[in-house]
Amino acid sequence: MSNRTALVVVAHHRTDSLTAHTARRTTERLASAGYRVDYLDLHAEGFDPRMNTADQPDWGDREKPYSAEAQAHMRRILDADIVVAVFPVYWQTVPALLKGWIDRVWNYGFAYGRSKPRLAGKRMLWLGLAGITGDDPALPDMRAALENNLSAGIAYYCGFDYSTVGLLADAEERPQRLDAEGNLLVGAAVAGAERIAQYSDFDRRAAEFLDEFLAAAPVPA
Repeated sequence: MSNRTALVVVAHHRTDSLTAHTARRTTERLASAGYRVDYLDLHAEGFDPRMNTADQPDWGDREKPYSAEAQAHMRRILDADIVVAVFPVYWQTVPALLKGWIDRVWNYGFAYGRSKPRLAGKRMLWLGLAGITGDDPALPDMRAALENNLSAGIAYYCGFDYSTVGLLADAEERPQRLDAEGNLLVGAAVAGAERIAQYSDFDRRAAEFLDEFLAAAPVPA
């Protein structure tokens, strides 16, 4: 049995969402690749994204006693070789549910603030689903913003050895984009065989991001 562990974190309020579907497919693919998967559905587990005083009783003390809930999530991160976050892109960033998990759990003294990071050696894939169309000129800027915020601003700052963003465009049922004058153009809903083909291609692209991540960041057996 493999001793490699992947923590898959999904941040969506609906189990029938494309985000949840992508997280489940990612879990299956990781299991096929030999990983033991810890599936963390933040909404299903009732995670409260709001920071509280129990999480941060004394910010300046790196040895402070974190809340029991935060400590439980910290252990799940420490037990993982890789972390894969699957989420919808809201306003070119992660949703509040995922941001709150980072705020509460990736706390000072645990995820950062030490000369020897506790998360060193771990690897991170941020798999974001976005309504932007694949041919939208703004797509590279969106990916750059996410990469700067999530990889540079969070993962590398917390000592991760490797971090990358997989941005999955065309996640909306109705394609949306802005024209040159800034007007929102909403296309017709995809249905029938076209819908099946679109989401089959979506699954393929998600799998490619995961495979590229695993190939670029191998975890020692």
